[in-house]
Amino acid sequence: MHIPASSIAALSVQPFDQALQEEAVISKPYDHERWLYLPCRYTEYRYILGTRGQKPLICIGVNPSTAEPGNLDNTLKSVERIAKNNGFDSFVMFNVYAQRATSPDDMDKTLDPRLHRENMRAFDWLLSRSGDNPTVWAAWGAVIEKRGYLPDCVREMITIGQRYGANWVTAGKRSKRKGHPHHPLYLKSDSPLDPFSEVEEYLLSLQ
Repeated sequence: MHIPASSIAALSVQPFDQALQEEAVISKPYDHERWLYLPCRYTEYRYILGTRGQKPLICIGVNPSTAEPGNLDNTLKSVERIAKNNGFDSFVMFNVYAQRATSPDDMDKTLDPRLHRENMRAFDWLLSRSGDNPTVWAAWGAVIEKRGYLPDCVREMITIGQRYGANWVTAGKRSKRKGHPHHPLYLKSDSPLDPFSEVEEYLLSLQ
């Protein structure tokens, strides 16, 4: 379990560019050739966790929990399997809000603008190195309704994605009432990826 020690507002937030520089130079207790992990140590927030490759499947959850390189939780294990079975050479777990919390109920009640800004920089960087028309898998489930600021964060991610020709997809059945994308947990390993071109219309329904 990870329960935030405090709100992000009470903490210093490492800029993404600094986390990227640090990851390149310090000694790490994991295989740097395989794993992409930023920041490269366990903190109260996480920008990126995944494997390195030329064609990653970029999965978008709401917020990170306890997973680290070599210590994936069941959600990340499912993401890894689905990426492999859909022809991707790697996977990356990204999140709408970067604060670690095993229960989304423990996330900040209000968005911390510093953490959000650096998280969006991380997303831009990730897309910039993921080849042409990167695949972005919306996988946040109904948890997107936990905080009012989350849909706005996704809107900004869509805008960033447009610069790189990002293709949004889902996996599994979407919820009947509001059309929420299915969460990765409990999906079959051979679950196909379905186009989610209507992601902006979906977000309007959450207002």
